Amino acid sequence: MSDAPPPEETLALLGDEYARAILIATRTEPMTADALAEALDAAPSTVYDRIDDLTAAGFLSEATRTDDRGNHYAEYRARLERLGVELTDEGFELAVSHRDRDETAARLHALWSDLR
Repeated sequence: MSDAPPPEETLALLGDEYARAILIATRTEPMTADALAEALDAAPSTVYDRIDDLTAAGFLSEATRTDDRGNHYAEYRARLERLGVELTDEGFELAVSHRDRDETAARLHALWSDLR
């Protein structure tokens, strides 16, 4: 478990349907913002706003990919694996588990793709 962002911000972020949909869509495979916008039937600006929020919270990672023509683009992958919420006398406390092993594999894949 790792440190979590403030509970109020985290719960508000995960209360947003687009933020949740982005995490679900990027859980198994990285996706570009354009692919997410199309898959979620959402405006690109909405997707980019949620990507920024999820990345700032540490729930989403970004990797740069290169296509066959040498164009670079960003792909996003969910880092959030588990979120625990505990009610205490002082309020709520969160515990977050990240998928760092997938992050490392994604970075190695990106590096290898760039070398080819």
